[in-house]
Amino acid sequence: MESHAAPASVRLRGVTKRFGEVEVLRGIDLDVRAGEVLAVLGPSGGGKSTLLRLINGLEIRDEGTLCVLDHDVPLGPPAARPTDPWWQGLRREIGFVFQAFHLYPHKTALENVMLGPVTVLGRSADEVRASAMSLLERVGLGHKADVLPRKLSGGQQQRVAIARALAMDPKILLFDEPTSALDPEMSAEVIDVMRDLAAQHDRTLVVVTHEFGFAREGADRVAFLEHGRILEVGPAAEVLDSPKHERARAFFERVL
Repeated sequence: MESHAAPASVRLRGVTKRFGEVEVLRGIDLDVRAGEVLAVLGPSGGGKSTLLRLINGLEIRDEGTLCVLDHDVPLGPPAARPTDPWWQGLRREIGFVFQAFHLYPHKTALENVMLGPVTVLGRSADEVRASAMSLLERVGLGHKADVLPRKLSGGQQQRVAIARALAMDPKILLFDEPTSALDPEMSAEVIDVMRDLAAQHDRTLVVVTHEFGFAREGADRVAFLEHGRILEVGPAAEVLDSPKHERARAFFERVL
């Protein structure tokens, strides 16, 4: 499934991130190729979510270089970024699906999906409505278009959140443990949508997850992250079945 010729969508070199005296990421080197699906696995507290937030600009690295979609992302205070047109343009190319759904409770499923293209891209509601409806149908929720989030199950809300991220047509889509708040049945609904997205290979997906079935079946590569370091990265089946690093081997033996 790998394509070594594909250019990198994301490149990190020597990236570190500290919160106070705690070093959460320690010299991360990683390439994520255009169109590939990378699953990031590892124990809780290892820095996986922070890695995604750095790529998306929700956190700012302390050291190292970060290149996203051929743009070198400068270091700088987070407060300056919301008003930086260059940075905002890049952010529009990166979708983020959070653990919590973060839907607007007073807006219907369809209105939540339409919100980004209307408010951020300045498109008219009439122009956006048909494509937003198509995205809801893609995640199996066309029949819930006029329903408020409180009347949707957790799995349905997360699928609306995925449709909302897709509405901006991002080149990179980041998932931060999107099934962690769901029961197994609801998780399966979301994983099915993620598998469909992974199979398309029309955008780059970076998925922080504990869903090892998705990592094995849907990911091109797996990265194992612990204590802020990437200990192993390679083809999904190779890393999951025959990990080279002792710590990765112990982790997979215990959880699988």
